[in-house]
Amino acid sequence: MNFKVDIEMTPSELRQVMGLPDVASLQEEVIKKIREKMDTGAEGYDPLTLMKPYITNSVGSMESFQKLIMNMMQGYNKSDNKKS
Repeated sequence: MNFKVDIEMTPSELRQVMGLPDVASLQEEVIKKIREKMDTGAEGYDPLTLMKPYITNSVGSMESFQKLIMNMMQGYNKSDNKKS
C-alpha cells in the first residue's frame, strides 16, 4: 500500500513549521558588508595576482585532479565487480 501526500508551502511557511529562524535581515547585512569590502578593495585590484597561484601550479594541479578522478573510477569499478 502506498500513500502520497502533496503539501504546498512557501519557503517562509516551511521555515515556521520546522522552527527555523528567518535570516533574511542577517543575509542582507552580510551582503552589504561584502559589497563594502569589495568597493574598498576595487582600487588597485589586479585580477592577475588573484589568479597567479592557480596559473603557476596549473599543470601539477591538473595532474592531481586527473589522478583523483581516475582513483575514484577505479575504486567504483572494483566495488561494482565485488557485487556481481
